[in-house]
Amino acid sequence: MKLYKMMFFTSMVMGTILAISSYSWLSMWMGLEINLLSIIPLMSDSKNMYSSESSLKYFITQAMASMILLMAVIMILMTDEFINPLVSSSFSLMMNTALLTKLGAAPFHFWFPEVIEGLSWMNSLILLTWQKIAPMMLLMNNKMNTNFLLTIIFSSLIISTIMGFNQISLRKIMAFSSINHIAWMLSTMMISLSTWTIYFIIYSFININIITVMNSTKSFYLNQMINVMKKNKAMKLLFMMNFMSLGGLPPFIGFLPKWLVINWLVQNNLMTIAFLLIILTLIMLSIYLRTMMPSLMLTSSENKMADIKFKNPILMALNMTSVTSLFICTLIFSLI
Repeated sequence: MKLYKMMFFTSMVMGTILAISSYSWLSMWMGLEINLLSIIPLMSDSKNMYSSESSLKYFITQAMASMILLMAVIMILMTDEFINPLVSSSFSLMMNTALLTKLGAAPFHFWFPEVIEGLSWMNSLILLTWQKIAPMMLLMNNKMNTNFLLTIIFSSLIISTIMGFNQISLRKIMAFSSINHIAWMLSTMMISLSTWTIYFIIYSFININIITVMNSTKSFYLNQMINVMKKNKAMKLLFMMNFMSLGGLPPFIGFLPKWLVINWLVQNNLMTIAFLLIILTLIMLSIYLRTMMPSLMLTSSENKMADIKFKNPILMALNMTSVTSLFICTLIFSLI
């Protein structure tokens, strides 16, 4: 890793930590700006001709959202909320909109698939995981109108499933998958910070597994998936299990946070939103299955004898942990 990339990576992490640990809106905004200015140099890649276009799109969108956020913060600080709560709530809505744009939640997702399409897999991983932490935490700190939140959740679910169907780019599929998971994460905000943390850690872990495999095999489009697992049957199986885990199928760890969310929604009589989350995530699961189908079903020149020689033991260990973690969690909780 180059020295300047290490420096900017550290700065990006520091920006996020500053944003989520601040007591004032202004220093939170500063943390977001440090984070933004640090990730732009990380996006540049001499091997990828589209990275500069992606970083410019990302910068313009994030700068616009930051400008709206700062304006809303200044207006809130200038307004006495006890005199006119309606004015204060409209500025709060403005602030939430800016944070949702930074996050990439639908219908403010317009930049997200376009930006991710021009990035390398490792930069995509940062965008899909780390870059969600600060806006999510700030949304939790800010009071959000319940109807507005439910509208965002519903639109994120609908748009991610409809748009995901039409994609052949794996990066765009991961982007729409991310928008689908944003809907679940926004639902966990109504519950507690700990539930959101569990969801986010598990989601990030599965993403790391999937993207590391795609990066090591240099796969970017659906038709390349046939070649991905040609040499290694065990890795093919684990890769598919990770995709099922991302969709939230019960034997895998990805089901645990979804179950926590559904359980809370049902207990609080939010049946409609629980029903929509389940049904539209099932449609998303069919998109994941379509991604796995080429390497699973189509005939390819493959060794009949299983050639299990793993070049990357860390990757194998990560995948094994992901597949067995729900079973281990169940054992631990039953013993406790």
